[in-house]
Amino acid sequence: MITAYPLLSEAADLAANGQLDQAAQRAIEHLRRHPNEPRGLAQLGEIALQMGALGQAESFLRSAIANGASDLAVRRNLASILHQQERLDEANAMLEQLERETDDPTLSATRALILDKLGRNADALAVLEQLIVSHGDRTHFWIAYGHALRAAGRVADSIDAYRKAATIDFECGEAWWGLASIKQRILTDEDMVEIRRGIDIAIDVRNSAPLHFALARALHDRSQFEDAFHHYAEANSQRAESIGYDSRELTGEVTEVERRVDSAFMHRLGTRPVGEATPIFIVSLPRSGSTLLEQMLGSHPEIEPTDELLYIPAILRSAMEMATRRGPVTVPQLIAGISDDYAAAMGTEYLRRAALHRKTTRPFFIDKLPNNWSNVLFIRRILPHARFVDIRRNPMDCCFSNFTQSFSSAHASSFALRDIGQCYADYVRLMAHLDQVAPGMIHHLSYEQLVEDAEPNLRQMLNYLGLDWDPALLDFHRLDRVVRTPSSEQVRRPLNREGMNIWKPYSQWLDPLRDVLGPLAS
Repeated sequence: MITAYPLLSEAADLAANGQLDQAAQRAIEHLRRHPNEPRGLAQLGEIALQMGALGQAESFLRSAIANGASDLAVRRNLASILHQQERLDEANAMLEQLERETDDPTLSATRALILDKLGRNADALAVLEQLIVSHGDRTHFWIAYGHALRAAGRVADSIDAYRKAATIDFECGEAWWGLASIKQRILTDEDMVEIRRGIDIAIDVRNSAPLHFALARALHDRSQFEDAFHHYAEANSQRAESIGYDSRELTGEVTEVERRVDSAFMHRLGTRPVGEATPIFIVSLPRSGSTLLEQMLGSHPEIEPTDELLYIPAILRSAMEMATRRGPVTVPQLIAGISDDYAAAMGTEYLRRAALHRKTTRPFFIDKLPNNWSNVLFIRRILPHARFVDIRRNPMDCCFSNFTQSFSSAHASSFALRDIGQCYADYVRLMAHLDQVAPGMIHHLSYEQLVEDAEPNLRQMLNYLGLDWDPALLDFHRLDRVVRTPSSEQVRRPLNREGMNIWKPYSQWLDPLRDVLGPLAS
């Protein structure tokens, strides 16, 4: 069909070469000549999707479908947009329909990921078990299966799944990292030979970086700290190069908050609650003990643990996309300009999505997405009754622990010691400013003090939440639930000090981190 329209053919070629602005111009010109032509609308929607303009992409694709575009690719792109917007129930429903029309297994794999995100671990496992039976030669299906098994606490089975993936392809970095990231000494000397063999031939950073992370973890387990640090540094260097993270953007955002947000700003945010359930946002940097704290709080009869819900960043991203169509807007400017009705609508939508994860009617529930520390103001605007608990780990331990994790681009600051140190400093700076302009809004907790003397620290936190003490919080490791974070094994054991002073064997290589942390390092 596109060949009948020269402008659409040009747009497709330009988009394939990454020239998205020019491709969009050709598609728009085509639609001026042929208003509401479905292929043109679909093409423009696909280009907008590639540009990350998810709201516009959705609008164009829905118009294309309404005007007769019914092919699978258009609806698949729409499902992808819904997934990226974290509209998981809608994406799941659309993928179910597409699965009935085609035998493409990647649709089922995506739906399994969505089911797992929704907390429907058993359903996700069922889909993945069918995939490894019908497509047992695909490493990424085995890895996804391993992740789901591990989240369910079936660690031995997850090890078998990761090993199967590594057996199929010894170069598969994610398989080896799956094994290395389990809090046991899993990797053998023979495994290390295979990992090195993979490093020697790996070209794609998606393989080579996790291979270096896995080898570093194996070397760490053998107290070969200098070689371990070399491979941690190489893994992170490869990731940093592929991502292009700029720490100055986050620093600038925090400075903008310090400049614009004062007590009067906070007073104008409103106080009317949205909905009946009260969300508790555990905010922190990754690797700060948030999973442990969630497990403890989730043992209270009035609090339900959910997961690291991605809904606040997704809703904020959509609001910023709409606002910036009229010109550049900062987050504080967005927050100041939101009407009460719009804020309530976003808060209500957040609670609707969060309810998909809930299995009880307890009055409180937990959202422990760590990086929501930078979204506290937005959350306060759309959910005035929300509570915030900041758990803070020793900066050297926290930052170095981030540096040793094979994170996705969602935690891009972790790929360089200076960047993760700057992120920690900015986080502390923002928390201090919010304490100044809104005293008592955020409750602060030390991870080390929690581990050393849990009960009095938990009692203080429950006082902040207005809840009575319950001894079940000290038996948190008995709570049976799915845990989808790197700490899934630790929180199923009693309190221990294993996470303290982990940076010390690497002290001589951490000067860049100390330099940027300054007084925080001590």
